[in-house]
Amino acid sequence: MIQVNVDSVRVSLLTQNRVVVLRETDSRRYLPIWIGQFEADAISFVLQNLTPTRPMTHDLLRTIFQELDAEIVHVLINDIQETTFYARILVQTPQRTFEIDARTSDAIALALRAHVPIFVAPHVFEQASVPFDGDEQQEPPLFKASATVSDTEPTPSTDAATAPTDAPVSDETLSMFRDFINSLDDEDDPKKNPPSA
Repeated sequence: MIQVNVDSVRVSLLTQNRVVVLRETDSRRYLPIWIGQFEADAISFVLQNLTPTRPMTHDLLRTIFQELDAEIVHVLINDIQETTFYARILVQTPQRTFEIDARTSDAIALALRAHVPIFVAPHVFEQASVPFDGDEQQEPPLFKASATVSDTEPTPSTDAATAPTDAPVSDETLSMFRDFINSLDDEDDPKKNPPSA
């Protein structure tokens, strides 16, 4: 298994759709996964250290696990079929250890709240990862890091929508990522696929 960290939640400059970017620990290989807007918000809350006034779904689920004396051990993104990622949540109780099937975005949001590792199966990483060879401080140009939580979900701290960047991007820079973007299907587009992460 390959351990990853959540690098960021980003907004595609071409489509304004959300993608969570996972980064291999001690490496510069990235795994981008298209996710829905609400799932992006759930992940962004944790990354930005925001606390909702009322528990979000993933907060509630973490509390239920705690109250039932069930420990989330880790999350594993274990498969990819066509354009759909699959994940498993490993849970341990005093009586037994078991796995729960989950959407990838939900598993990531829960892992961040439970402070547990996120792993990716090697064949998934080999099939869907993207190396980034640019400057360490430079962000991949077709994405903008999400600075706020979306305005379509009531939040305690902000109602500003995530705005696209207006920084100019050269054709040469765009060509580096065009194939990558074209290789990914947007799971939020009902014409292509139902939500799958």
